[in-house]
Amino acid sequence: MKGLNTALGAAGLAAFLALGEVVPRVGIVKEAYFPPTSKIASALRDELTDSAFWSALGDTLTGWALGLAIAVGAGIVAGVLLTVVPYLREATASTIEFLRPIPSVALIPLAVLLYGTELRSVLLLVVYASFWQILIQVLYGVQDVDPVAEETARSYGLGTWARVRHVLWPSALPYVMTGVRLAAAVALILTITAELVIGAPGLGATIMVAQSSQAVPEMYALIVVTGLLGLVINVGARTVERRALAWHQSVRGEVTV
Repeated sequence: MKGLNTALGAAGLAAFLALGEVVPRVGIVKEAYFPPTSKIASALRDELTDSAFWSALGDTLTGWALGLAIAVGAGIVAGVLLTVVPYLREATASTIEFLRPIPSVALIPLAVLLYGTELRSVLLLVVYASFWQILIQVLYGVQDVDPVAEETARSYGLGTWARVRHVLWPSALPYVMTGVRLAAAVALILTITAELVIGAPGLGATIMVAQSSQAVPEMYALIVVTGLLGLVINVGARTVERRALAWHQSVRGEVTV
C-alpha cells in the first residue's frame, strides 16, 4: 500500500509538472506571466549556484527557527502557569480570546515602527502568530488530563511540579507536539510574509526583488524553494512528533498499521 501511494504521488507530481510545461507553450497562459516548467527548473539551477540565494535562505531559516523556538518556549511555560496557578486561567481568558484572533500581518506597521527591516521585526510577527498555536494546544492538553490520575497523584503526596512532570506533561505532550507542528508551518508563512512586505533579508525579499525586476522565472523558482522548504519542515515536524510520542497509543497504532 505504501509503495502504491508513493507511485501515485510521483505520477501526480509528474502530471502537474507536465501541465506546467504545456500550458504556457500552447498559449493558454502567456510565458511572460507563467514560464514553462523547464525554464523555472533552469532558473532554480542557477539560483542554487548563487551565493546570494544561500545567504537569503539562511536569513529565512534563522528567522523561522528563532521565532519558532521562542514561541514554543513561551507557549509551554505560559500554558503550564495558566493551569497551575489558581484562577489565573479564568482571569486571562477574556484577554486571550481578544488577542488571539488579531492577524499577525496587522502588526506589520508596529513591527516596522519599532525595528524597521531588522530581524526583530520578523521575530515579532512569527512569535505572535506561533505562540497561540502552542498555548491553545497546551490548554487543551491539560483539559484532557485524567481526573483519576490527578487525584491519585495527590493522594500519594506529589507536589505541584511533580504532578506537572508525571501527570500533566505526559497527557499534554501529544497536544503540544501537534501545536509545534502547526506552529512550524505558521512560522514559515509569517517569515516569508514579513520578508515580502517589510523587506527584511531573506527569500521573501529576494522574491520581491525578482518580481520588481521582471525576472519571472527566477521569481517562480524562489517560490518553488519556499514550497519545498515548507514540505521539508512539515515532514521533519512529523518525524519529531512520531519519535517524541513513540510511547503514545496513536503513534503505536500508526506504526502497526
